[in-house]
This record gives sequence, C-alpha cells and structure tokens, in this order.
Amino acid sequence: MTTPLAQRLAAGETLVFDGAIGTMLQRSGLGPGDVAELWNVERPDVVRAVHRAYKEAGADLFTTNSFQGSSLCLVRKGLAHRTVELNLAAARLAREVAGNEVIVAGSMGPSGQLLDPLGPLTYAEARESFAQQAAALAEGGVDVLLVETMSDLGEATAAVEGAQPTGLPVVATLAFNPRGRTMMGLAADRAARELKAMGVLAVGANCGEGPEAVRAALEAMCVAVPGFPLVARPNAGLPRLLEGVTSWGLGPEELAAYVPLFLGLGARIVGSCCGSTSDYTRAIALAVRRIQGAS
Repeated sequence: MTTPLAQRLAAGETLVFDGAIGTMLQRSGLGPGDVAELWNVERPDVVRAVHRAYKEAGADLFTTNSFQGSSLCLVRKGLAHRTVELNLAAARLAREVAGNEVIVAGSMGPSGQLLDPLGPLTYAEARESFAQQAAALAEGGVDVLLVETMSDLGEATAAVEGAQPTGLPVVATLAFNPRGRTMMGLAADRAARELKAMGVLAVGANCGEGPEAVRAALEAMCVAVPGFPLVARPNAGLPRLLEGVTSWGLGPEELAAYVPLFLGLGARIVGSCCGSTSDYTRAIALAVRRIQGAS
C-alpha cells in the first residue's frame, strides 16, 4: 500500500516532524501525574490547539497525543479499559486538524516495563497491547504508526509486530546516549539493521540525551543502513530543575542549527522532542527550507 509518507520520501522530500506534545500540554495546565491521553476526551480543544500550533509552524507530520496510550501504560492509572477510546480520540483530533496537508503519525511509546527475562512482561503480552493501540489509532485515521522512544530491542520489535497487522507503514525511533547506545545497551547500528529487516519505513533517534546523542546514533545508522531514511528528533538539550521549574538547555535556533548535520547523516525526517514547542518546529522548518533552497 502506497501511503502519503512513503510517497513523499520516495519523491526525495525532507519532512519536518512536530515537537513535544507533553510540553505543550503542560503549558496549558497538564500537571505532574496527570494522564495526557485523558485530555483527548476531557479537553479536546486544548489538544486541537497544540496540533494547530504545529501546523502553523510548518510541521509536515503530527504525532498523536497517545505516547502512553497502550493498555500497559494506562493500567497503572486504572484506565486500561479506556485504551481504545483514548487512542481513537487522539487519532481523530490530529486528523481533524491535519486535514489533507499534514501526515498523522500514531504515537506508540514504551510500556515502562521490562520484558522477560529481566521483568514480568512477556513478548506476547507486549505485542498484544501494542496491537490493540495500533488498531485503535488506525481506525481513528492515522497515516503511519510511530514506535518511539524505545530502549529495548525486544519491546521495539514487539511494538512493530503489533502495528503491522494494520497495514500501515511503521516508523521506529529509539532513545540514545552520546555513545550511540540506549539505556539498555542497545547499539544504534544493530537497532537500525534489525528494524529495517522487519520492514519499517524509516528508523532513527528521538528523545535521549539531546542532539549530540542523536548525532551519535545517526553516525552509526547511516553506515549500518546506507541510503535508508533516517529520523532525527532530539530533545531541546538536557532538562534542569531550577526553582521547581524544568528548563532545557537549547533554544529553537540552537537546536535548528543541528539540522544541516542531521541531513548530512541521512536524516529525511527532522523534528524535536521533549522540551520543545511550536517555536522549535518553526525554526527547524526554516532551516530545512534554507537548505533545500540552496541545493
């Protein structure tokens, strides 16, 4: 099946992902311990406004407000029975704002549990939970499924397998440190090779320890899977708690200054992650346009 994202990548475009959903919701009052996915049904106008801000900033792709929307995450808040409802709502809100201009990626984040033998979660249980989430996001109208911020290859592959029955393309990104490894010790080159072999449309790095960590991951990935579309979505630096408020080390222009480097390492999709807002997306989109205009 040919999809909007596959078509645009095949046409040689460089695409701009949006930034953090959680950071934007926190600016609107989402508090510590609150369930962001509940806002899809309780405060949908705020979620729409976040998507609208990213669209106006120049995003080519949206992420749905479903990062912790799997039953494995929601069960900790007593909300597992609302998994389908909250993911459907997340997808429909993003689709409504996106129209036909923006590609919608259904966000599927880590479960927060360790897989067997390190923890109690079995591979089959993880795959089943991600499959339920993926099916709801697909029904809600997403164009692609985004398996993101993974650190364990087993969980990443379970999520990809869970997403594949929808027939939608899958993009997979993991969180790395500046040595190009996840917190579970997974090397970026191995992750890229194995996820590509599973049939994902693109692979890359998001979140983690800022843009230098994304740089390290992409340096390894571009050698491991030459010519394959890569994704770069770093945090806005590293978080610091100052007088009870979390601040981030890099401003929009400072983060956007990494765009030429990421593109040179094979990134075809660039954006930002934790700590970023629509201002970062605007700066990144401008950097992409400048590079394309100069080429």
